[in-house]
Amino acid sequence: MHSSNPSISRRAATAVAAALVATGAALPLAAWAQGKEPVKVGLVSSKSGVFAQQGEEVMRAVKFAADEANAKGGVDGRKVEVAEADDEGTPDAGRRVAEKLAREGNNLLIGSIPSSISLAIAQNLDRWDAAYFVVASKSDKLTGDTCKPRSFRTNHSDAMDIAMINEWAKDLKENSFAVLAADYVWGRDSGESFKKAVEANGKKVPLSLYVPLGTKDFSPYIAQLKSSGVEAIWVAETGRDAIAFVKQAEEFGLIPKTKLIGHALIQNFMINATGKALEGTPGNTAYTATIDNPRNKAFVTAWKAKFNRVPTDNEGQAYNGMQVMFDGVKKAGSVKPADVAKALRGAQLDTIYGSVTMRAADNQLLLPNYVARAKTVDGAIVPVIEHVFPPSIVPAPSPACKM
Repeated sequence: MHSSNPSISRRAATAVAAALVATGAALPLAAWAQGKEPVKVGLVSSKSGVFAQQGEEVMRAVKFAADEANAKGGVDGRKVEVAEADDEGTPDAGRRVAEKLAREGNNLLIGSIPSSISLAIAQNLDRWDAAYFVVASKSDKLTGDTCKPRSFRTNHSDAMDIAMINEWAKDLKENSFAVLAADYVWGRDSGESFKKAVEANGKKVPLSLYVPLGTKDFSPYIAQLKSSGVEAIWVAETGRDAIAFVKQAEEFGLIPKTKLIGHALIQNFMINATGKALEGTPGNTAYTATIDNPRNKAFVTAWKAKFNRVPTDNEGQAYNGMQVMFDGVKKAGSVKPADVAKALRGAQLDTIYGSVTMRAADNQLLLPNYVARAKTVDGAIVPVIEHVFPPSIVPAPSPACKM
């Protein structure tokens, strides 16, 4: 039986709406009914290949950010839709799948781990009518000679890490070091910068080893490291290679006798994969759940409610990238990549890292940087921040960046 009384109908509708709000469903229905274009995210990251573990974390966080936004009514009243693709850890596959996503309308791109893939994507953004949010790639080329107006880095760059390393190196107590790093742009930048920093402080780096990506047997390198007699080893390895090195370093007795110092070494997935081998190891960390500000506390609380654990570094970085994207959509009042890009350049943003600036000269988010140590907290080994380096130490933008 249908009521002919419009006020009763309205009350009934209101009651239904209230019930839907309680379940998190009504706000999106109400907001999206206005017919606004959705926020169409193209999630490009590694489901396979050497970066698969980091890629899995990035994908999880991007989808979490989308679900969280939709449960709160979307972004600027727009539903967030995520289409994903596997970049296979290679530039060719990454470029191919990113183009397909962008041409299908998912042209707010995010997610690849290595700089080689991010560089391949960034070069094509105008042609694809896309924007790209870098959440893990560190190469200075992305904000240097290949910078693009539609490419935004929301994580730390090599230059930012190196500025931190230069400060950190002054406090290292050891006098002799070796370098073990991945033989590609990030690993070489890291190893060469560390060597320069410690030598500037009167210390020695007699051995530098650069290891091809995909190496499974590190025993020849470990033998050289052991015979070098150095006090500590600067490690800039990545993905499965880093896990293999740490496990074999323990197996062959290199550690704990010789100290490791890590660039992206004490990441959560690395610690989890290597037992207690990294306990006590210092290194930089890009994000931890203990960063103390209201925005990060709210994120960590929501994440723990869903996954029954705190977010990892990769998850925090990817979530941050999504929030920057969403801020761009809100500021622009548009999902068009050109509009979003224009709105973000030079913007002041409230993030899980605190209040930070998207530098207009090169689209680099100016973040604080952190040195941590792998310690046991609540029964789990996690990075615990020991030093915070402010954004004021970030070097000036590269003059090679012309936007």
